[in-house]
Amino acid sequence: MHALTLLAPAASVEALSDLLSETLDALSVSVEDADAGTADEQPVFDEPGQGPTGEWQRARLVALFEDERSATAAAAAVSASNEEHAAVIVAIEPVPDDDWVRKSQSQFGPTEISAGFWIVPSWCEPRADASRVIRLDPGRAFGTGTHPTTQMCLRWIATHAPAHAQRWQRVLDYGAGSGVLAIAAGLFGAAEIDAVDLDPAAVEAAALNAASNGIAVRSGLPDLASGRYALVLANILATPLKLLAPLLSSLLEPGGTLVLSGILERQAGELREAYAPHLAIDVAAADDGWVLMTGSAFGPHGIISR
Repeated sequence: MHALTLLAPAASVEALSDLLSETLDALSVSVEDADAGTADEQPVFDEPGQGPTGEWQRARLVALFEDERSATAAAAAVSASNEEHAAVIVAIEPVPDDDWVRKSQSQFGPTEISAGFWIVPSWCEPRADASRVIRLDPGRAFGTGTHPTTQMCLRWIATHAPAHAQRWQRVLDYGAGSGVLAIAAGLFGAAEIDAVDLDPAAVEAAALNAASNGIAVRSGLPDLASGRYALVLANILATPLKLLAPLLSSLLEPGGTLVLSGILERQAGELREAYAPHLAIDVAAADDGWVLMTGSAFGPHGIISR
């Protein structure tokens, strides 16, 4: 493991964290006040009914990568985007495996998705009132259940399963990452589930995670997806989702549902336009600047009737 340490203005933290974790494949990203313990330390208080007061001036971000090459490439990418982020590269250092485990475990604990539905890492015990639990540890593939885009998909599955799971005879998780959405679909009653990803590491991770949760999932590269599905889930990013509009729409059976995430609020209009020739989609949920969009296919070929 190698750690990339950055200093950045507090206002850049969210964008930098997203860049490091979602685009540059950091295994984890931790953030702390860069001025803690100095005369410049700025306390931040969260008063009931008032929201947070005060703001850090600078933040220290530590991103963990699988090897030095990945950390160096990430540092170069951050430097190339410095007009936007104003980050300073502090160090790239090796991290002993035991430190990586400690850091990882300190950042990831049980996450409640909805009432009774939890994502729980292997080093924690589920709560007594947890009725559905996915066991999932952070790894090489995106999808630990902590990011708003993933949580919106998981909540959508949990909310719609009571009325619709009996119709989910075939489900596709496209861009599966860790396979958490495929596992959730199975946990809530879906029958045949395919999980596909361009990254062989993600294909392997999805298969292992599904097996450890006792959920039957076929995991493979994108050409595994074939035929028609009652439910297609795709938590990726807006640009690939736009390019995939014809394909994802064609994989829906008549009456099937498409669920898209990884979309910023300002990108919703672009997605509506990209999918308009195939089916109508609209915003179904929003969380922290991200939206989830859904649509249903109708007609003999899964294309919405006009």
